[in-house]
Amino acid sequence: MPVIGVLALQGDFVEHINMLDTLEVNSKEIRSKNQFKNIDGLIIPGGESTSIMRLIEIFDLKNEIISCSKKGMPIWGTCAGMIIVAQNIIHNESQDKVRKYDPLNLIDIDVNRNAFGRQIDSFEHDIDVEGLHDPYHSIFIRAPQVSRAGKNVEILASINKTKPVILKQDNILVSSFHPELTNDNRIHNLFMQMVLRR
Repeated sequence: MPVIGVLALQGDFVEHINMLDTLEVNSKEIRSKNQFKNIDGLIIPGGESTSIMRLIEIFDLKNEIISCSKKGMPIWGTCAGMIIVAQNIIHNESQDKVRKYDPLNLIDIDVNRNAFGRQIDSFEHDIDVEGLHDPYHSIFIRAPQVSRAGKNVEILASINKTKPVILKQDNILVSSFHPELTNDNRIHNLFMQMVLRR
């Protein structure tokens, strides 16, 4: 049985592990480079993207994550995780004073941080997801928004057919919402299928 690593530096890593447990999938928390040796997929969870990127640098994990991606390991970034694996981050004026960390450039997308609104603007929405028969009830909290997707990026779900919220390019999956905060494990299962097909 494959083992899914969940980056456990900050954010909703425990919730992802609990969701993987519902699929009876082996998982482990990842905090150091040597822990990457025995995993078959990696989830980068939601949380605070600047804090997670800073911790990735402090724990010297950036090159390890990039190397795993280049070797074909499936990697899934949710919410803040989507920002971290993007090619470019679009900052607004209020974020200009924040130290900027370079994203990992694993998927050909540009992302606007918190573009769906602040904490008070959090919302829930039913989306149609390619590969799922019934709509998926998604939870958006300070969610990022994709402003550009490259030609090789597949859009698996959108809001109002104009705002992509699940995208995939080769072995990289991203979602702008929090699947780990629902009782629906189907998107975790989609990621697991990517791992099994590797």
